[in-house]
Amino acid sequence: MSALLAPETEAEGLRKLGDPRPRDTRPVSTGRHVARVIGYVVLVVASVGVLMPFFWMVTSSLKEPNDVFSIPLQWLPDVPQWSNYAEIWFESGMLTWLRNTLILSVAVTFLQLLTGSFAAYGFARMRFPGRDWLFLVYIATIAVPWQSYMIPQFILLSNLKVSNTLWAIILLQAFGAFGVFLMKQYYETIPEELSEAARLDGLSEYAIWRRIMLPLSVPALASLGLLTFVNTWNDYLGPLIYLRDPSLWTVQLGLKSFVSNLFDTNYALLFAGLTISVIPIAIIFTLGQRYFVEGIATSGLKG
Repeated sequence: MSALLAPETEAEGLRKLGDPRPRDTRPVSTGRHVARVIGYVVLVVASVGVLMPFFWMVTSSLKEPNDVFSIPLQWLPDVPQWSNYAEIWFESGMLTWLRNTLILSVAVTFLQLLTGSFAAYGFARMRFPGRDWLFLVYIATIAVPWQSYMIPQFILLSNLKVSNTLWAIILLQAFGAFGVFLMKQYYETIPEELSEAARLDGLSEYAIWRRIMLPLSVPALASLGLLTFVNTWNDYLGPLIYLRDPSLWTVQLGLKSFVSNLFDTNYALLFAGLTISVIPIAIIFTLGQRYFVEGIATSGLKG
C-alpha cells in the first residue's frame, strides 16, 4: 500500500516545492466569510442592473408595437412576435447595413493593430533623440476631444475626394494613440534580451517586430482588436457626418432611420434590429474574453 502511495506523495511534494506562493492555512474567520458573501451579493445585483436593459430590449423585440411602452410595464410578451425579426431583415436594408459596418470594423481593426503595434515597437525598443517627448505629445492627443478638430478634418477629407465613401471612416480611424500606448506598455514587459539576441543572429528590426514581438503579444493584440472593433461597430457620429448615401449606411444610421418621431416609430422592429446588431459583438467578446482580460492585466494600464 505504501508503495502505491509513494508516487502520489512525491508528485505532491514536487508541486509544493514548485509553487512559491505561501499557503494560507488559517481558518476563514466569520467576518471575512460575511464580507465575501456581501461582495458576491453586490456583484450579482450589479450584474442584474447591467443586464436588465438588454433583457428588456430582447423581450421588447418580440412584442406588438403598442405593447413596448405599455403601462403597467409588461416584461414578457403574451405571444412572441418572431415576425418582427423577419420583417426587419427582409423589408429594410439590414443586410447592407451589417455588411458596411462589418467592412469598416474589420478594416479599422486590422489597420489599428498594424500601425499601433509597429509604432509601439519604435517607442519601446528604438533609441532616438526626443523619443520620450514625442511619445508624450502623441499620447496627449487622447485628451483632445474629436469635436474640436472635426470640421478641419471634414474639409481635408472633402478636398481628398473621399467624403461620402467608406474610405473616409477607414482613414480617420486607421491610427490611434490609445493602441500605441497599450502595445508599448505590453512590449516593455517582454525581456529586451530577446531582441538583443535576435540582433546578434542578424535579424533586422522589422523581423524582430514581426517574428518575436507580435507572437508574444497576442493578449495585448486581442485586447486592442476587441476594443477597436466594438468602438467602430458602435460608432454613430463619424458615419453620420461622412456617409450620406443610404447604400453606405451602417447599422446605427440605418436603425436611426426608423425613428421618425415618438409616435410613429415602430419600436418593436427597432428593438429587433438592435438585438441583431448586438449579436456579433456578444459573440466576439465571448470568444476573446480570456485574451482581453489577460491583455489588460499584463499590459500597462499600469505605471
